[in-house]
Amino acid sequence: MVVSIVRGLLIATLLFQAPQATAPAPAAAPTQADFALTPKGTPQNWPMFRGPQASGVADAQGAIVEWDAKSGKNVRWKTPIPGVANSSPVIWGNRIYLATAISSSGDTMFQAGNAGINAYADISEHTWRLYALDAATGAIVWDKEVHKSVPRTKRHPKGSQAAASPVTDGRHVVVLFGTAGILATYDTNGTQLWKKDLGLIDNGYVADPTQQWGHSASPILYENSVIIQADQQKGSYIAAFDVADGKELWKTIREDEISSWGTPLVVKGKAGDELITNGTKIRGYDPKTGKIRWTLAPNSQVVIPTPIAGNDMVYVSGGYQPVRPIYAIRPGGSGDISLPTGKTSNDNIAWSVDRDGPYISTPLLYRGILYVLNNNGVLNTFDAITGERLYRGRVGPGGAFSASPIAADGRIYFANEDGQVYVVRAGKEYVQISVNEMAEPITATPAVSDGLTVVRTVRAVYGIGTK
Repeated sequence: MVVSIVRGLLIATLLFQAPQATAPAPAAAPTQADFALTPKGTPQNWPMFRGPQASGVADAQGAIVEWDAKSGKNVRWKTPIPGVANSSPVIWGNRIYLATAISSSGDTMFQAGNAGINAYADISEHTWRLYALDAATGAIVWDKEVHKSVPRTKRHPKGSQAAASPVTDGRHVVVLFGTAGILATYDTNGTQLWKKDLGLIDNGYVADPTQQWGHSASPILYENSVIIQADQQKGSYIAAFDVADGKELWKTIREDEISSWGTPLVVKGKAGDELITNGTKIRGYDPKTGKIRWTLAPNSQVVIPTPIAGNDMVYVSGGYQPVRPIYAIRPGGSGDISLPTGKTSNDNIAWSVDRDGPYISTPLLYRGILYVLNNNGVLNTFDAITGERLYRGRVGPGGAFSASPIAADGRIYFANEDGQVYVVRAGKEYVQISVNEMAEPITATPAVSDGLTVVRTVRAVYGIGTK
């Protein structure tokens, strides 16, 4: 969910857990300036789930605010993609990379909205594929069969057998298919460099192991390594592999960790680079060795959002029982940095709240504000430095949101499972600028680069931009 939970993701909806929203105070109507295009600057790659450092930010890339898939307004191209996948597209230069899983039975079942906890037995023989598209035209440049087999686990009805997003550094394209247990790397011409069988990765609901929901944590690249987070019902671990040949560099067992779906993140800290992972315990590791540095609890029982960084802090959250926290963590800690009972901050935690964490979507940090979107459309915003709540409202009339919000040029983009992308002015009040129809459900987080917004629906990929 990942979904790309997703995402980030993009994988499972149990129950809508967020508190009821209070209506936002009446806000000013959008102005002409809200619709004006910002001149493009240097093209920025979008190399992983949610772009650079999973930030979801694409300023000075010329993102537009109005389009319509049905009429074709500001739609440069549309490329149908077979199968079912909620992994997000990534962009490097003039190439878009994305993954899918195609059932031999032709089954493309996808259930939007509150899909419950029951797994979907989508276990016919599947073909897992990696695509490269031309960013200018949407044409398929190459299409590679990465693996073919029966999935090792079921999936969630609103998830897929291809939930993790690829990652690229412009030389390597790495893809992870967790329900197949396959990690593979290609060059940008589509030549497979290596492929590794990781075995069973069995993600599911802790209260009922038969409810398998599928793996979605996306791989990341760090220096010469590919790092994966494989939290599952038994035997959770993180591991690093040499990006050149797939050789295992290190592997760390995550004792007592259960299934989670968030992508890990590497940040700078006082003790050097830190690998931050979300889970029932939040942890910091040395990304070069996998050695644990610190832990933080409590967190949600079902954890999907990806950590994000900024302001010399890392924001980590969860949106399911028993707590729905948001933590603003200062990197560089050691040992157990958990808060004493009744406290909301300490030397390692700048601020925290014990509710309002998002269930599926990864938060967005943009221009000093933390935007936290829950799966029922409730939006909470906080001052990113102090944790002060700015406003609470709802995006649209309601509905389901799995894709994570992104930002560009003073605007926030929220894509929902009804097939709409809401564009909202960034700031301390909610000002809706536009609603853009895609006509198909969206669970993948959009990508933005060089004047192009790439939106993946459950059936196709669209290139959005002025023609």
